[in-house]
Amino acid sequence: MATQMAAITIGGKGSSLSSTSIYFVSNKLAEVRIDSSILDKLSSSSTSSIKNPSPSIKYQISFPQFLTLEEVRASSTVFLSKLVLSSSPIRVDLPNLICQTLNSNLDFESTSLNFKSIDVTEEEKCVLDTCLSVSILDGICALLDYGASRLSLVSEAVAALSCETSKAKDSAFNLVDSGDGKCLKDEAGVASDLKILLNGSKLVGKVEIDAVSSIPEIYGSLREAVRVVHSRVRVQLNSVGKGVISGVGKAWEGALVALAAPLRSLGESSLIRLGLNVSGVGSDGLRSSLKLLIDEKCPTEQSLKNAFKLGLDAAFEMNYAQFVHNVYELFCLVMTVVAWEMITAIVALEGSELLGKQVFAANSEDTKMDKRSDKKKKVLGKGTSAVLQLIRERLQGVIVDGVDESANLQNLTENLCLFLDPKVPVFSDFLEKIKEIVESNESRRLPKLAKGTRDFAKEQMVVREKAFSIITDVFKRHGAMALDTPVFELRETLMGKYGEDSKLIYDLADQGGELCSLRYDLTVPFARYVAMNSLTSFKRYQIAKVYRRDNPSKGRYREFYQCDFDIAGQFEKMGPDFEVVKILTELLDELNIGDYEVKLNHRKLLDGMLDICGVPPEKFRTICSSIDKLDKQSFEQIKREMVEEKGLTAETADRIGSFVKERGSPLELLMKLKQEGSEFLKHEGSALALDELEVLFKALDKSKCIDKIVFDLSLARGLDYYTGVIYEAVFKGTTQVGSIAAGGRYDNLIGMFGSKQVPAVGVSLGIERVFAIMEQNQKEQNQVVRANETQVLVGVMGDDLSLAVEYVNKLWSAKIKAEFMLVKKVFKIFERAESSGIPFAVMIGKQELEAGMVKVRDVKAKKEDLIPRDQMVMEVLNRLSASS
Repeated sequence: MATQMAAITIGGKGSSLSSTSIYFVSNKLAEVRIDSSILDKLSSSSTSSIKNPSPSIKYQISFPQFLTLEEVRASSTVFLSKLVLSSSPIRVDLPNLICQTLNSNLDFESTSLNFKSIDVTEEEKCVLDTCLSVSILDGICALLDYGASRLSLVSEAVAALSCETSKAKDSAFNLVDSGDGKCLKDEAGVASDLKILLNGSKLVGKVEIDAVSSIPEIYGSLREAVRVVHSRVRVQLNSVGKGVISGVGKAWEGALVALAAPLRSLGESSLIRLGLNVSGVGSDGLRSSLKLLIDEKCPTEQSLKNAFKLGLDAAFEMNYAQFVHNVYELFCLVMTVVAWEMITAIVALEGSELLGKQVFAANSEDTKMDKRSDKKKKVLGKGTSAVLQLIRERLQGVIVDGVDESANLQNLTENLCLFLDPKVPVFSDFLEKIKEIVESNESRRLPKLAKGTRDFAKEQMVVREKAFSIITDVFKRHGAMALDTPVFELRETLMGKYGEDSKLIYDLADQGGELCSLRYDLTVPFARYVAMNSLTSFKRYQIAKVYRRDNPSKGRYREFYQCDFDIAGQFEKMGPDFEVVKILTELLDELNIGDYEVKLNHRKLLDGMLDICGVPPEKFRTICSSIDKLDKQSFEQIKREMVEEKGLTAETADRIGSFVKERGSPLELLMKLKQEGSEFLKHEGSALALDELEVLFKALDKSKCIDKIVFDLSLARGLDYYTGVIYEAVFKGTTQVGSIAAGGRYDNLIGMFGSKQVPAVGVSLGIERVFAIMEQNQKEQNQVVRANETQVLVGVMGDDLSLAVEYVNKLWSAKIKAEFMLVKKVFKIFERAESSGIPFAVMIGKQELEAGMVKVRDVKAKKEDLIPRDQMVMEVLNRLSASS
């Protein structure tokens, strides 16, 4: 038997142990072998140990009595692997003993694994004790990893069948991962897979059931926990087994408690759906027989709770071997519950067809019920239909006509249980079929957005277009000219301009020998354009999309619009800086988003501060990146980063902290920093910065916008290209979106692309975050947004398209925004106009045509007037003028 099995090789170059390998060996589906190179190495170690003999100690490999044979075999396999990987001298006899014992126990009638005692040295005993303790934990956790990852997928398919059996609403599966951090990835993944399995089903969508609507949360939590366990198992299986057992146990405790909770929740949820499935069985006789089998063989909610509690108690007592054993027991119970959920769903959906009507028709009422059921066409989802077809094929020949009811049902349940027994080949077929369904395009997977991107519906586009119009007007008011640049640039153009943020640049695949990247912002492309065209003066604006390989979250996207205004060229001192900051306040005021503040600082002042504090010049930029996080993290966190990761002394970090806490009214804080004896005045760079800020603040004061400015020494702006004034606008309302605009002076950037330096200053508005604020304000104020600007709806009774075109064209020629429709009933015109917010309707029917008239209706007032058709355009223009 063993010679026909697959062999799992332990040790050797490039080999690694996996959960699948452990599962196969533990369930006698594969034998183990030790790589010959490892045996040679161990043999030489054995020879060496003979020269230095140590006292012999009798050693017996033993495992806790509560472990099952499967768990003992799994632990022994990991034990063997850790011994051969160990750097400690181990004689070849030890791994050979384990290998031979595992392979001699492949008879399925064997119920225990018995190791012979062996003589070992004191050093070998220490290695054996350490490796054995760790191997028990890692071996059982490998079984958990193998089983739970498969349960996660199979249980979703079973839950989909139950949804159809109970005719549950599937609205909870409409959850979509938009990539903006507003929903959990695993929950959205579960919802998407359930939606695919149920796609096309005519049975779902009728009944609100908690055990169905909670599926994304419960099953999503399981997916997350399984992923953590899998990552740890993969590392632990191929480690040498050194370390303190309590440390390994604590690590597994965290991962497995997080797994046990969703396992229990999944089991309890499955039991509820199981009960609903039984209620949906049409035949009284079949239902009663099924209940008896469930009472006899299916775990109860109490048994799940007991297993969960035993595991937690063992963890509390730091009995980690007992703990992982209890969690695996809980998993096995849940797997059995899911199997019975599948059985009840199949019987409820297919009972009379699978088992034969004559067997379970206990009375005439049952017979009538079955006939009525047959008349109803059951239309299952495309995915669940495929799953059901696989089950039907498996059950061919299982049910025998005329056989006793309980015997037939017994055969059915036993065969269905095999679908969820990982040791049986049919389980792998079942699993692959489910994977194929959820991954294949044939199941018509609902399209989804890439992470960090958004679609904008018609109502949202109204808000965006209005905002863009306001922004463009402000930019043009200040004499800016429009510019557009390519969405991607040569990679060399972008690299080296953004400091630590360069890692967020999206690189494109090599096409035609050029390495390109999507633009990170609009400033660097603008600088490249100015240098390429040898411009010495240019005031421009640009509204376009930029791309960042960032982690999506609320208000943070990977594709988003920026609205940039820049002034390049030599001008009066601080004149462009003042105008750009003034434009920023005008934009935010006219967009009417609510309360905001503009934090402002100077890069030379910041560099002077770092120099005064003792920061080496080569670390200025990286320390600026740390300081720039102060709006999101505490100073203690920033200090830890500066000291532990970036090499500053604690004293230097504390001195930086005393400065960056300074913020307040621009003119007042400026006076404080320019007091006699100030360290800033003694530093050339910071003294120059304070003089420039004084000119800027006085100009902002005269322009009546200084009340929106906060002088803040913690503002750093991590981008490398800033050289002077820097600023950042922050929304102060309830909608948490972070920075909504930012910018500064960059005098050296354009020179990077050409021989001539052209000083420049600019600002960029993060319009996506502004939209989030505007949309929230609309929601709170219950504002209704019209998605179109249609002024008149032309409705023609009948189906004469040319007549409708004749009248609507008169309105279009007069520059009136109009639509047309052909209707059979006049109320359709009223409905369309009211639902779309169209203020006026022109209606033409048979009577109006014969009289040479049209009806003009005021939709809101619900009043109509007959107007000569040659006066229609003038009448509509007058009404529009009066209502504006």
